[in-house]
Amino acid sequence: MEDIARLAGVSKAAVSLAFSGKPGIGDETRARILSVAGKAGYKPRRSVQAQEAATIADAAVEEASPALLFLVIANAGIVTSQYDRQPFFRELIHYLEQGSRAGGFSLLISAIDMARFDDDLRAIADVHSDRGVILLGTNLDKKTLSRIAERLPKLIVLDTCFETLPIPFVYTNNALGGYQAGTWLCRSGHRSIGYAASDVRIPNFDARRRGFDDAMREGSIAVAFEHEFSVDPMIPAAQEAFQTKIEKLRNEGKPLPTALFCESDFIAIGVMKSLAELGIRVPEEVTVVGFDDIAEAVIVSPELTTVRVDKEKMVRCAVRLATSFNESPSVGGINISVDTALIERRSSAPPPSA
Repeated sequence: MEDIARLAGVSKAAVSLAFSGKPGIGDETRARILSVAGKAGYKPRRSVQAQEAATIADAAVEEASPALLFLVIANAGIVTSQYDRQPFFRELIHYLEQGSRAGGFSLLISAIDMARFDDDLRAIADVHSDRGVILLGTNLDKKTLSRIAERLPKLIVLDTCFETLPIPFVYTNNALGGYQAGTWLCRSGHRSIGYAASDVRIPNFDARRRGFDDAMREGSIAVAFEHEFSVDPMIPAAQEAFQTKIEKLRNEGKPLPTALFCESDFIAIGVMKSLAELGIRVPEEVTVVGFDDIAEAVIVSPELTTVRVDKEKMVRCAVRLATSFNESPSVGGINISVDTALIERRSSAPPPSA
C-alpha cells in the first residue's frame, strides 16, 4: 500500500479507501489508485465476497469504536495532494494519531480535492456528518470554511482562525511568533534586517508579518525595499530569483541585510542554501531565522534558529474539543490560541560589525 501510495501520489489512507470501496476520495482519485495498483501487479488476497464481508466488518468495528476524522482540502494554496509528505503537516498528523489513540479514538484521514470540492464534500458529509471532524484550515479562506461548516456541524478547524466565524478554531499565535523573531533580532544588535516572504499568501503568513512589523516599529527599524524578498514556500532549495536579487545588491555595491527573517522553515532552508551557493556564510555574514520548528530545522547546517510552533499542544486541544461534542454541544463558542517560542540555534549571531 505504501508503494502504491507513492506511485499514485496520494496518502496511504487514500489507497485504503480505494481498495475497500469506502467513500472519502473522489472517483478520479480512486480510479487512478486502482489503475496504478493494477499496473504494479497488485492482486487482492481475498475473493470479492471475502472483501465485501471484510468491508462490512470494518464498518461494524468503526461504528462500534469512536473515531475522529482528519480532513484536508488538497491542491489549494500551500497544501498539495501530497500534504502528508510536507514536514509541518506530517508532524501534525503524527500528533493527531497519538492524541486520538490516547483518548480512545481511532483516526480516519480523508482529503477533498479542491477541483472537485462540492462532490467530495457531499460524499464526506454523507458519511461523517455526525462525527467529530478536525479540519486542516491552513490554506482555507473564510468562504470555504463556512461551506464546510454547513455540512459538518461537529467541526474543529486547526491552524487558522477567522474571529467572525462561529466555528471553534485551534491555531498558532502567529503574530506573537513574528514579534518574538523581530524583537530578538533587534536585541541581538541587528539594524539592517530583511524579510523573506512566501509568494503564496495565507492568513498565517500575514499574521507573522504583522507581528514582525510591530517589533520593527518598536526597534525604530525600517526594512529596506531592496531587503524584501518573495520566494516559493514549497522548495527547500536554492532559488534563482532570490539569488538574482542578492547578486544585484552586491554588484551595485549595496550592503546585504545582516539578518533575514523567513516566514517558514522551508523558506529559511531555501534561503540558507541560496546564500551558500553564492559564497555567503550563515551566520557569519547573514543571520537566518525561520518559523515552525520542523524536524528538518536541526538537520540542516547550520542548525536553524526558528520560532517554535507547539504542534503537539495544538493537536491535543483540537482532539479534546472534537471529542467533547457529544457532551457539550456549545463547543462552537471556543477559540484556542497557542503561543510560540523562539529557539536559538547556530544559524544566528550578532551582526558582523557588532
